[in-house]
Amino acid sequence: MACCRSAKSLTRLILSELSVSRQPRKGYLSRAYIGEPAVKPRVLVNLNASRQVLLRRFCTEVSATEQINLIKQLRERTSAPIKDVKLSLVNCNWDLEAAQKDLRKRGVVLAAKKSSRTAADGLLSVAQTEKKAVVVELNCETDFVARNDVFQYLASSLAKIALSAESSMVQSQEAFIFGPEYLENMKINLDHPKLSGETTVQNAVTEVAAMVGENVKIRRGYALSTSSHGAVLSYLHTCPQPGLGRIAGLLTLEIEDGNASLDALRGVGSSLAMHIVASKPLFLSKELVPSEALESERDILKAQAESSGKSQMAIEKMVEGRMRKYYEEVVLLEQKFVMNDSVKVKSLLNDLSKEVGSCVKIGNFLRMEVGEGIQRLGEAPDAMAHAA
Repeated sequence: MACCRSAKSLTRLILSELSVSRQPRKGYLSRAYIGEPAVKPRVLVNLNASRQVLLRRFCTEVSATEQINLIKQLRERTSAPIKDVKLSLVNCNWDLEAAQKDLRKRGVVLAAKKSSRTAADGLLSVAQTEKKAVVVELNCETDFVARNDVFQYLASSLAKIALSAESSMVQSQEAFIFGPEYLENMKINLDHPKLSGETTVQNAVTEVAAMVGENVKIRRGYALSTSSHGAVLSYLHTCPQPGLGRIAGLLTLEIEDGNASLDALRGVGSSLAMHIVASKPLFLSKELVPSEALESERDILKAQAESSGKSQMAIEKMVEGRMRKYYEEVVLLEQKFVMNDSVKVKSLLNDLSKEVGSCVKIGNFLRMEVGEGIQRLGEAPDAMAHAA
């Protein structure tokens, strides 16, 4: 009788579990009941030969093949990690739309947690017209994410929206520097298979950060424009696609004659933009080099010359010679043209002026590189400064 009662008790337990499994659930669940067997092992040999009775049930509504397809679809839609994709689908009973919303909600929280991490990689994006160009730096943590198509789409979109923005500051200045706050509250229309709809720039950045699983942020931007007769030219180095790169060179070329053709300016200007990327000038002309920088350099060169033990007159000549070399290194107009080192940049402009029949000059220029000035994890501050 005791054996019968124990068998009935176990039967009721199994029936109770099966009644629960009739409720609409998706996925599978494993439950283990650990304890003394209700009857002796020789009686329950057809159920479980050990001390643990394992009851596993699978949902009949979503098959394993359908689950894999749903994971694949949500992964393609969002680019989120597979672990997060599967978790959202399970939590939302394998409802694709609900799981996508859940991923977006959780992504905001995850992106906020990652916002303190160093983001020194990324891309520069350039958008331009004949008279105006904008470059925006969008940072991430690794070059792997910088190659992601969603990240690249966002970077391109940021430069385009910055170019189209009407700002009195941009219109009143030939060079305009802006930070992330300039763009964050602007409306942006996204048209990408994994990122679409109208939202703010800040929300778009947060959503992309959630997709790629890294800290993503706008670091800075520059706008160059010319109000006179001329053109804005640019060059991007390490370019994964048009308008994107890791190093950018931009400049404005201006011509006095308002009726002169700009075709010659465009050809030379593109080469000069490449020269800026390669030669890293700091100043446009000698007159624009700060006196503090000159004095500091002169003191260093004088100390080096004095260690040679030569006469004062010889030391002064050595210092002047090395100062000319310094100008060639940091002043754009004094540099040797990278595509023809037999001529200087100022001579190239003189030749161009003769060709078009009017004076041509450089209005402004800039060189920008991804991550410059950001201390990477494990890098010493002095090493960073030396690299910069």
